[in-house]
Amino acid sequence: MDLQQSDKEIKAQSAASSDGSIWANGDYARPQVIENRPDELDCDVVRFQNNKDKWVAFVGLLDGRPYEIFTGLQDDEEGIVLPKTVVKGKIIRQTNPDGTHRYDFQFENRRGYKTTVEGLSDKFNPEYWNYAKLISGVLRYGMPIDHVVKLVSSLSLNDDNINTWKNGVVRALKKYVTE
Repeated sequence: MDLQQSDKEIKAQSAASSDGSIWANGDYARPQVIENRPDELDCDVVRFQNNKDKWVAFVGLLDGRPYEIFTGLQDDEEGIVLPKTVVKGKIIRQTNPDGTHRYDFQFENRRGYKTTVEGLSDKFNPEYWNYAKLISGVLRYGMPIDHVVKLVSSLSLNDDNINTWKNGVVRALKKYVTE
């Protein structure tokens, strides 16, 4: 692909594939990078098990393509409590009075009432949070989903617990890979 092509030319020659990537003249072109994250993103909820612990992944979607991922324990005490029927919702970015950001998850129950789980980031182990931030950064800049899955799969982590978490993240992202 000619690196001097304008975005208009690329868009005119491109067709979006089902995984949200764009192909122009047989070459991969990254999806457009959004400088500022939208305040709300649609979200898929994917549950997985890490050893004996039940986890939940929130996959934020921009134009139907994974844009970010958050993961946390599903428990009644300090973790995230969600009805099993919740499979979709929204990730909402809130600005705190001190200027920092937090991420909330909002879903609609069967009766149409909205429920918000505030402070997703406060419910995460900092080590898992840092890995999720790294994976989200790669997603935001448009790496093809199958490459993100390969990248995460190839991480060599020292702890068995975080390796099983990594496998859960891979399973969550694999559902967006199209062949």
